[in-house]
Amino acid sequence: MDGSLINGSTAAILQPMLHYGGHIVVPFAIAWLLWRDNWQRAGLVILAANLIDLDHLLANPIFDPGRCSIGFHPLHTIYAGAFYMLLLVIPRWWARALAVGALWHLAVDWGDCIMQEGTW
Repeated sequence: MDGSLINGSTAAILQPMLHYGGHIVVPFAIAWLLWRDNWQRAGLVILAANLIDLDHLLANPIFDPGRCSIGFHPLHTIYAGAFYMLLLVIPRWWARALAVGALWHLAVDWGDCIMQEGTW
């Protein structure tokens, strides 16, 4: 046994489903949980936080399926995460939704890094 919980072919199917589902579908579930009266707009703001992926344009190659984004791209660093956490103190729903979206984005990408290591 190699220490992983699932085999390689299952991981190859699950990884993109979890990654893209986490970036596209889950933001609306988070919005519904946190801003039930305004969940659709909040969901769009959380979804818009995926724009932090524009920092991939600074990398060469732009897309590398084997690269962990966390710590590699400027908007995917601990410093960026600290900034996103600071946004949570702004008393505007949209600023907090953007912060939640950016932090969720980092969490999804971190999960992707774990899956790439094959330790899940």
